[in-house]
Amino acid sequence: MTKKEKAVLIVEALEALYPESICSLNYQKDYELLFSVRLSAQCTDARVNLVTPELFGKYPTLEALAAADVADVEAIIHSTGFFRAKARDIVLSAQMLLADYGGKVPDAMEELLKLPGVGRKTANLVLGDIYHTPGVVVADTHCIRISGKLGLTDGTKDPLKTEMQLRKVLPPAKSNDFCHRLVLHGRAVCTARSPRCEACVLSPWCATYQKEHKVHT
Repeated sequence: MTKKEKAVLIVEALEALYPESICSLNYQKDYELLFSVRLSAQCTDARVNLVTPELFGKYPTLEALAAADVADVEAIIHSTGFFRAKARDIVLSAQMLLADYGGKVPDAMEELLKLPGVGRKTANLVLGDIYHTPGVVVADTHCIRISGKLGLTDGTKDPLKTEMQLRKVLPPAKSNDFCHRLVLHGRAVCTARSPRCEACVLSPWCATYQKEHKVHT
């Protein structure tokens, strides 16, 4: 079985297990997703979702965020960690979106990467969730860890290498949802500390499970 063939079976199994593949960050506007992902760095999505109602309530428009006092933003997002850098990036990005992009979140990787604090993970998530761009891969910790265990990658811990390797094997139209479903699976079943392999629907295709249990296929 090729990696592409295995990937299709894994995608189908995850689709059946997690019919809803929505992003766990709450947002109503495109730029709110962009800034929520920035806040999620080294922070849980649950914590971000507790913070953003106050942030976007106090600054309900992109113009308001662009004019915000960075210190005031810092106070609101303090609990997400690295709050000084995050607050600065959010305010500067709001200003840049207005000045350079007409208040719209860019729909191209190279433009998104120009925004302060935006890396490939954030850019891919925005492209996938907002613009439904095929082939995007959000290489977060769950994606990197589980795709390596499954044998869809060579086990690299490097986000860029993980992204590029998965782009080669995943169905482009389903790659973004695949990444969302891996997050759900990583939280519910294939946890980092105590993976529940006996309850995992992916065990028939999991390279790590096959090796550890000496399963012959």
